[in-house]
This record gives sequence, structure tokens and C-alpha cells, in this order.
Amino acid sequence: WDCFGGLVEMPAMSRIAERGVKLTQFHTTALCSPTRASLLTGRNATTVGMAMVEEFTEGFPGNNGRIPEDTALISEVLAERGWNTYCLGKWHLTPLEESNLASTRRHWPLSRGFERFYGFLGGETDQWYPELVHDNHPIEAPATPEQGYHLSKDLADKAIEFIRDSTQAAPGKPWFTYLCPGAGHAPHHVFKEWSDRYAGVFDMGYERYREIVLENQKNLGIVPAGTELSPVNPYLDVTGPNGEPWPLQDTVRPWDSLSDDEKRLFARMAEVFAGFLSYTDAQIGRVLDYLEESGQLDNTLIVVIADNGASGEGGPNGSVNEAKFFNGYIDTVEDSMRFYDELGLPSTYNHYPIGWAMAFNTPYKLYKRYASHEGGIADTAIVSWPKGISAHGEVRDSYINVCDITPTVYDLLGINAPASVKGIAQKPLDGVSFAAALADPKADTGKDTQFYTMLGTRGIWHKGWFANTVHAASPSGWSNFDKDRWELFHIENDRSQCHDLAAEHPERLAEMQSLWFAEAEKYNGLPLSDLSVFEMLGRQRPTVGGDRTSYIYYPHTAPVPVGACVNIAGRSFSVLAKVRVDDADVRGVVLKQGAGHGGYVLFVEDGKLQFVYNFF
Repeated sequence: WDCFGGLVEMPAMSRIAERGVKLTQFHTTALCSPTRASLLTGRNATTVGMAMVEEFTEGFPGNNGRIPEDTALISEVLAERGWNTYCLGKWHLTPLEESNLASTRRHWPLSRGFERFYGFLGGETDQWYPELVHDNHPIEAPATPEQGYHLSKDLADKAIEFIRDSTQAAPGKPWFTYLCPGAGHAPHHVFKEWSDRYAGVFDMGYERYREIVLENQKNLGIVPAGTELSPVNPYLDVTGPNGEPWPLQDTVRPWDSLSDDEKRLFARMAEVFAGFLSYTDAQIGRVLDYLEESGQLDNTLIVVIADNGASGEGGPNGSVNEAKFFNGYIDTVEDSMRFYDELGLPSTYNHYPIGWAMAFNTPYKLYKRYASHEGGIADTAIVSWPKGISAHGEVRDSYINVCDITPTVYDLLGINAPASVKGIAQKPLDGVSFAAALADPKADTGKDTQFYTMLGTRGIWHKGWFANTVHAASPSGWSNFDKDRWELFHIENDRSQCHDLAAEHPERLAEMQSLWFAEAEKYNGLPLSDLSVFEMLGRQRPTVGGDRTSYIYYPHTAPVPVGACVNIAGRSFSVLAKVRVDDADVRGVVLKQGAGHGGYVLFVEDGKLQFVYNFF
């Protein structure tokens, strides 16, 4: 974001920041579902059973993927107080096995305090052909890319529609809108004219980009003047307890080692991502325009956050199809160059290389998934309420975690966290309000400690110090948590974790380690798990239909999503289909699952039965 020193133009974000404050030490959980659960409940993700993304939860109390009713969402609290409540975009808080029409909807948005929902239940979706849900049922997108459709625009249209429907019927009634675009999660889909706006901007490479951005950040007061750039590959020489190397998937290729084609490809992937962000920013700008035109903007409390650090899931070479990452396949430049002119368009499901994740996380170490390092947990955040917060265009350096957002909103609204919701006694909030710091940059929020855990990585912040493990996120074969090496940083002054002080302050490190375990026990942070993506994907999960050896499907019915449909991965199978053929030249689909970027299809063409399988 340019208002945080980056080179991606985000005028809507700047507009919000100019009428509010930027939070320079805002932190999340390092992954999407946990951050969203923490944001909406005001509690640590492990407190509410969301230590991992929904698809990979394991069933332990802190990691079961089901937010309990004794930790109500802010939507449930506000709905009981007479607010209209709307949810749009990415949800990612419904168990995979419950994301279908035969299952309970107890963890769908409309069962968790939202009156309307328009978006997608999972962690990502195609921006051109999204898997949409409207309230409690799946729908098709209202238009095609050829007709100008894009999910970001659609979500903005619906947000305006929902708010307008409320205010025209009851102008004085308060409303709460939770708007979560698919950007900047993969796939990075955007109209070509938007990505072309950034032609040449990233040709300097990701190392030089970092230098430019850090200087901008210092000038804007985002980081202290003495902040240094962290190393490009800080743990390349680190091995696991049994000699396993640092994961290749999490390794940056230096820009000066790339071929001309690689530089051209990698720069284009960054251009597409930047265009995706700017286009989405423009859609949020349309929502702001509506609020201003309707006289509501000055009295609207707006909180904007990112849910984790920049993603390294594109691997060292980036990808034209992110499904390859989940199949353990690293794209070759030769494969990707064939799609150079199609990056961001419907024929690709693209993701930039990990070098850009490092750059977009400037000046921090590592990426999304790493709760041990700022590159995973330090994020952009803005709070604006012109009528209620006098500070405009300022920064706040207080240490803030995503679980502090909801307590702060309650504080600003003048309401107390309820003792019960829907007749169910509530657990106390884990987060603390930072409302006082919005008014006074020197105010003490009362926050002393914050613990972190994700995919086997660990961190603990306490009064300006941060201790963390050096542990690859979800690598096969690392585990052995008792052998983890711990680092110690005075992060108040060393935001980029460049100077490990563990050897100089062994007693402080020991105290921080003990504190991590105390906090983990308090907030359901144990047991630890660092299963690899392939280990997690390969495990059989419960389904609403139970264990079966045969499945019957009919034409002209609603889609059957993953979690309810037959799983053919890694096993033999047979298909028996009844097909009526009225024409010798008949062609068409008999059975399909997934889409062009990942799935399979059994079809008839040229008088033959044919089968296509692609990264599923």
C-alpha cells in the first residue's frame, strides 16, 4: 500500500488513512481463518478453536474449526442490540464437511449473527468465476468476465445494496458491514488494463524494491529510523533435527541470479498482483463514495486490516496455477512463460514468486504461515471515524493484535462485552481495547503479552521483547519441538528481527520461553502440530454422508462441494453413467468435479468417451 510506503497505488486506503490513524505495530495470526476468528470474537484464535485454516483443523479444543457459542462474534453481539449486520466476501469459518446443502448451517454467516451474506465460504475462489453463496444457498455469478464481471466489483455492489436497503427503510438504524474481498489472496485475477498500469514498476527486482520501500517507511514514520532490512534468506543454512534442509518452497532466488526471461516473468507477476490490489481498492472507493453521498461517511467507524503477511505459496518461481503448490510441484519458468500474456486472466490461477512476498513484507523476515516472525504476523491496519476520533493522518505505534479490534470497537461504541449472548454465558475477551491510544499516542493500552503459534512456529511478545523459534512452517520431518532453536529480539527497536540477543540475555529468553508455555496452556495453544500440507491433505476427514463406497449424482442439481462429494484422490474408482444418446455427433459432460485449474472431467467428444485430470 502506498500509504504504508509501498509502490502499489491504493487511493481509497489513503483516503481512509487521511481521515484516521495508521497502526504501525498491528499483528495477526499469520493465517486467514485464525485471524478472522480472532478478529470477529475478540479472542485468541486458539481460544475459539481456530488454530489452523478450516481445511486442516485437527479436532483438539484449540484446533477444531468450530467457534463455540460461548465466544460470540461481534455480529451476534450487535444483532442483539438492534443492528443490521451484513457479511460480504471471504468467510472461511465453516468446517469443510459442513459447507454443503445437506449439512447443518450452524457455522455459516447467517447462523452467527449476520442477517445477509454474499460471498464464498472457503479460503479462496476464482475471481472471474467464483463459488458464490447468497445467504444460505449457492448461486451462479450474475455475469461473465466478457460482460465485465469481477468478484471485487460484485462485492462492492452488494455492500452498497445491503446498506442502502437498510438506510432507506430505517435511516437511523445502525448497521455493521464485514467486507472481505478475495484480494490480495491468490488467484491474482484482474483486467489487463489494471495490471498494465504497473508496466516496468517492478523491473528493478525485489531486493531493490525493499530498499526503496524501507526508505519510504522511515519517511512516513511507519518504522523507526534505525530499522534495517532483514536478510533475503535468513535461515538457508538452518537444518531440521534430522538434517532436513530449509524448504526449497520457502527460499528466495536472488534477482541477479535470474535469467532475462525469469526477471521479465517475475516482474509481470508483481504487476498483475499490484493491478489486482489497485482494482480492489477502487471498488472499496466506490463504497466510500456511496457513504459520502448518503451523508454517512463521517459517522462511520472503518477498520481496515490485512489478515496475514504476504504469501510465499508461489514458491521460488511463482505459479500460473496455485494448485501446483498444494501438489508439491514447483513451476518451471518454461511452463509459466507460455502463459505470460494471460497472467491474471481466466486461463490462469496465478501467484507471484516468494521473492515478492519478501519484498511486500519489507523490512521483515519470512512470510505468511510464520507466526514466529514479523513477515507472517505484522500487517497493515487503519482505523478511521472522523466524527468520533479527532486524529487524522497520524500513526500509532502501540503494539496491537487482531484480538484487540473487537474490544476496541465495543469501547468506541460505549458497550460492554456481554455476559451472555443468545442465553449462553460468555468467556471473557482475550484482547484489550486500544481506544485510548487512538486519541492519545502516548496512552497505555494495558497490553503486556501476546503469544503466537502456527504450523509448528512459535512466538511470544512481552513488553517490547519478542522470542521466537526457528522452525520451518509445515515441513515434513522437522517436528522435534524440544530441539527448536529460540531467538530473542528487542523488537521495540529492532522491528525486522536482525539482532538476536539470546546469547546476551539467556535469563530473559528463559523467562519468555516459560511465558509462551503459560500462555499456550491458558489459551488452548497445545498440542503443537507441524504436519506438512501433503500430510494434512492426505488425511480422511468426516463427511456429512458418512463412509460410503458408492455415490449417486443427478443432473440439474446444486453443486456438491469438497467435503461432501466423492474423494478419488489416491485410489482406484469406477464410474457408471446412464446417458441417453439421440445424435451420433453428441458431445457433452458426463461427470465433472472442480474446474479448469484443478479437477477432473469425464466427457463425450468425437464419438469417444474421454477423461481429463488436472492437479486435483
